[in-house]
Amino acid sequence: MSKKFLFIIFASLVNMLVASGCTHPTNAGPDGDARNLTVGTVQGEIKIGMPASDVVAVLGSPNIVTTDEQRREVWVYDKVSSNRVDTSNSIGGTIIIFGGESKQKESTTTQKTLTIIIKYDEQKRVRDFAYNYTQF
Repeated sequence: MSKKFLFIIFASLVNMLVASGCTHPTNAGPDGDARNLTVGTVQGEIKIGMPASDVVAVLGSPNIVTTDEQRREVWVYDKVSSNRVDTSNSIGGTIIIFGGESKQKESTTTQKTLTIIIKYDEQKRVRDFAYNYTQF
């Protein structure tokens, strides 16, 4: 085999390895549970009068637990997620044969925030809840 042919094969393999290495991990938590905290979950599952234990079953543990002016518990869930997509286009074997290089690289980043505030009464039942969702 000629050196030029081996170089083309080697460069093609490197190109495939680089392209396959551009994957992103899932948004799983430390225990591997990919809980999906969404506006739809809040709208569909959280109800006035619901006990705190049921809220934990639906949403998990809150990020912040505090009290209001009457010493009733208030739970805050705060979720921030970023998604970055990198795309690149290149001409694989043709680049090496012609000796030139052609690459296009684009990057898109989306950030989402979801804040949920759940207010409890004296019996630890939901008395009110609110949420705010932003995407930019």
